[in-house]
Amino acid sequence: MSTTSGMMDRPDRQLADSLISPAAAPRGEDPRAGTAIVPRSSIAGRALVVVVAIMTFLASLTTGAVMLVLAAADEWQSDIAREMTIQIRPLAGRDLEADVKQAAEIARATPGIAAVRPYTAEESARLLEPWLGSGLALDALPVPRIIVLRLDPGRRPDLAALRAALNARLAGATVDDHRGWVDRMRTMASTAIAGGIGILALVLVATVLSVAFATRGAMATNRPIVEVLHFIGARDGFIASQFHRHFLRLGLIGGSLGGVAAMGTLAFAGVFRDFFLGTAAEEQASALFSGLSIGVTGYAAVVGQIILVAAVTALTSRQVVSQTLASIE
Repeated sequence: MSTTSGMMDRPDRQLADSLISPAAAPRGEDPRAGTAIVPRSSIAGRALVVVVAIMTFLASLTTGAVMLVLAAADEWQSDIAREMTIQIRPLAGRDLEADVKQAAEIARATPGIAAVRPYTAEESARLLEPWLGSGLALDALPVPRIIVLRLDPGRRPDLAALRAALNARLAGATVDDHRGWVDRMRTMASTAIAGGIGILALVLVATVLSVAFATRGAMATNRPIVEVLHFIGARDGFIASQFHRHFLRLGLIGGSLGGVAAMGTLAFAGVFRDFFLGTAAEEQASALFSGLSIGVTGYAAVVGQIILVAAVTALTSRQVVSQTLASIE
């Protein structure tokens, strides 16, 4: 009885050292370094590091992809919002060139329009080449003419007045403020955000389940020691903290590996288009990868995800240990 009382008066650290054999400590090291309740290195621990690294890698790639889509959508919306177009349809009995010139004069006289650029017949025909191909004679087709209007950033033009002036003098003229394209860009960006949040939620759920299984496995392996510590008076907080620190370390290692791999992948993708220089796919690669850079904000988000995954790993293990200790009678 006196021996037990003396042990219960000791600090929890000394209590754990007295119950766990120091024989497992590596030769030449302090024996107490090998007396942790949870072994620092195990097959289950290495497997959990791999799982956490994969989850962090996927989460970071998803975040980077979402940020790239949002940046591209913002850039496209900004470009579209700065321009409008007037479309002049060819009508029987009217001079199309005169109609284009008259529409351009009306646009230049409208306040809020900084520049007016009518497309020539050849430029209008080239706009149809992606669908009809090149080398076609389009003279017999009613190809409309386009007039691009560059808007003044400090003043919004009166679209109703512009449409009324065009309709009064030109029957085949229409004004497009690209509102439909802007709405599509916003819808695409919102869909990307929703999809990214959904994937991140799934990754976090998978991480929590993996850590919970790993923690229960560690508890089962070390259950005799945990039960003895619990029954002789070791605080539950001390026992839980051993698992908390162990899985926090695993979470940081796995999260760092996955995050660094994701950063490297995103950085490599940013220069990937250089491999296509001088090839037939140069224009397509430039369009796909020219703006593929998440910047400082993106890398900061990846670092934040590493910390988040490590925190989720540690908190999940602590919660599982606390629930297990509470079930011990």
